Amino acid sequence: MEKLKMFLRRLFGGSVKKMFMHIGLIHKETGKNRVWLFFDMTYCIFRFKMGYSDYHCFGFAQVRGKDRLTFLTMNDNITLSHKLNSREAYNIFDDKAEFNKAFAELIGREWLDLRTASKEDFTRFCEGRRSLFAKPVNGFGGTDVARVEIPENADINALYERLVKNGQLIIEEEIVQHEKMKSLAPSSVNTLRIVTLYHGGELHLMYAMIRISNGENCVDNICSGGMYSPIETDGVIRKPAYCTATGEFYEPHPFTKTSFIGFEIPFYKESIELVRKASEKFPKMEYLGWDVAITPTGPILIEANNMPGFDIAQNYGHLDEKIGIKPRFEAILGKDFFK
Repeated sequence: MEKLKMFLRRLFGGSVKKMFMHIGLIHKETGKNRVWLFFDMTYCIFRFKMGYSDYHCFGFAQVRGKDRLTFLTMNDNITLSHKLNSREAYNIFDDKAEFNKAFAELIGREWLDLRTASKEDFTRFCEGRRSLFAKPVNGFGGTDVARVEIPENADINALYERLVKNGQLIIEEEIVQHEKMKSLAPSSVNTLRIVTLYHGGELHLMYAMIRISNGENCVDNICSGGMYSPIETDGVIRKPAYCTATGEFYEPHPFTKTSFIGFEIPFYKESIELVRKASEKFPKMEYLGWDVAITPTGPILIEANNMPGFDIAQNYGHLDEKIGIKPRFEAILGKDFFK
């Protein structure tokens, strides 16, 4: 039932205008006939249970035959999460307060839960601070995350009431990110998405990406206008960044002009080790996407997702061999896992 709901959401929840925007971009990139693209895209929506943005992202106008079956789809992603992750632990990864408590020694920041904290607690938290971040408890994709300024002589009680009314109940101190990471886009903390498979007592790094804001938003999330690029095993970016909102690649960053290609992530080895420690705390949550921020002194955890995005690691423009990542999972879990 969940797979059907997700499919229908993909099919009918999109914008016809955006669909034809993607068709136009694909036509410009490949020279393929627009009418042919429309019918092939429609076929793939039904055959592979994918959205039009996935069709563009995966390069299906150029990927043919059996190679299309190498791409991890929305339904495959649901299968991974349901088979590998214990539902008993879902709440820890869905509720940001529960996550912060479970990984207290790895998050590297102070925070409050306004569901349990008093106005006095909030007042003390604001003392000496000029800003904070406010989030919903179960937010997704950076929606309703806000950087809140605290001017001198601010009405703290009014601020408290506004945040509670808006449902922004998780309050965190602002993260100071590494200067090198800040050079990519200073308006947000530019995070790493590290997807792991903790299977058979062994941690497998499935892929790692960097997410960067568009230079204006306070979050780097892709669905909030951000962009992304893969990180290679040595911690270096060697591909341009892709923005789903525009359907285009960027090198350098359009706002800061910082080059992506050749950019070396500081504390990358330490980030992988951080994720390893975190994975070992909940071995029954085998398939997770960890969000990591890089501070001047090292990496810290932001949050983790029990159903990581599957599309960003399969962007056709980033793929050297032009096939998807499903074989990586099958090599560990077995060929019959997705049947």
